[in-house]
Amino acid sequence: MSIGGISSQAALDRLTTMTEGATPITASEHRSRIRRAQEFMRRHEIGALYLNAGSNLTYFSGVRWSPSERMVGAVLPATGDLVYIAPRFEEGTIRQFMVVEGDIRCWEEHEDPAQVLRQILDEHGGLAAPRLYIDESTPLFLFEAIRAAASGYSLHSAHPVTSFCRMRKSEAELALIQCAMNMTMAVQRAAASILHEGITSAEVQEFIHLAHRRVGASGSYFCIVLFGEATSYPHGVNYVQTLKRGDTVLIDTGCKVHNYISDITRTYVFGEPSEQQRFVWNAEKQAQAAAFEAAQLGVACEEVDKAARRSLEANGFGPGYALPGLPHRTGHGIGLDIHEGPYLVGGERRVLEPGMCFSNEPMICVPGKFGVRLEDHFYMTAEGPKWFTQPATSLEDWASFNL
Repeated sequence: MSIGGISSQAALDRLTTMTEGATPITASEHRSRIRRAQEFMRRHEIGALYLNAGSNLTYFSGVRWSPSERMVGAVLPATGDLVYIAPRFEEGTIRQFMVVEGDIRCWEEHEDPAQVLRQILDEHGGLAAPRLYIDESTPLFLFEAIRAAASGYSLHSAHPVTSFCRMRKSEAELALIQCAMNMTMAVQRAAASILHEGITSAEVQEFIHLAHRRVGASGSYFCIVLFGEATSYPHGVNYVQTLKRGDTVLIDTGCKVHNYISDITRTYVFGEPSEQQRFVWNAEKQAQAAAFEAAQLGVACEEVDKAARRSLEANGFGPGYALPGLPHRTGHGIGLDIHEGPYLVGGERRVLEPGMCFSNEPMICVPGKFGVRLEDHFYMTAEGPKWFTQPATSLEDWASFNL
């Protein structure tokens, strides 16, 4: 296969389901997460944790629920069972989503759900430690309602608890992320194969959505397709582009497998690359390699970012966030959320530990001309960093998209 030359239908026909063997997180693992959180809470004298609808609720309970204006969540006391909170009319649906069984305390539409949370706290004897940690993703209006209802409790962000539990992935989590990454890599290959002069970025996005469905996902979790000057904007532009010879092509996309996310970016040239395109692509490749080499156990996250920037500055980019150069952090964590801590960024002194997962994407933006982002993810093992997907080896060798 090569860049272009294949019809969209032929490229889709070459794709097959890749989710065989992908196993959801078990109830046993969810319960072990709860135990780990409770041990942390008792050690730090935290009375209870409120988990709002979203990824933290999913992580601990298995319940997948999007946040809205209605309070859906759970209370995890430092000792005892998880207790769910939900609108009465959603009780049956919540039970269907449950992986970890638990009592559901319901509220009617005219009632204040924060009072239900207070009742749960009171039923636990007011808790040994009057400190309530609230899910960091909880919207302000709900936080204010909880604050009014939870008089006598000091309120804190749950981030110390949730990050402690979530930042080191289990083998089961790594396997799901690996499956999702493999799927998106296959889709990236397919997307490169259908390019032709005159194709629009919108057409490629639609193809990528269908391709993700073909390999077993529900579609693309997100998709950015950029041509030419638009590639100099890290997260895209508000207009559709049409591909022409000599354009830089940047495709950033991902999918979900049992709630775990992939995220891969490839940049190449449609047609013959210019000397400048080749130079910038090679500088990006070197910076990505420098970041990976720096990512060793016990090293602070910020040192990985520094290594990428030193490489870029040696090639004349920056310094710091200055353009032409890298305008953002080198990498982010990934798991149930596409961006989660810890981050590979200046000031992040948390050290790398086994199980941590990161993107490695020290993008180079050349304003008014083009940008290059090569994004692969790695995870930390007892021996050091390991790629989920192998980086591209050269500007011409797009076949380095191999799994």
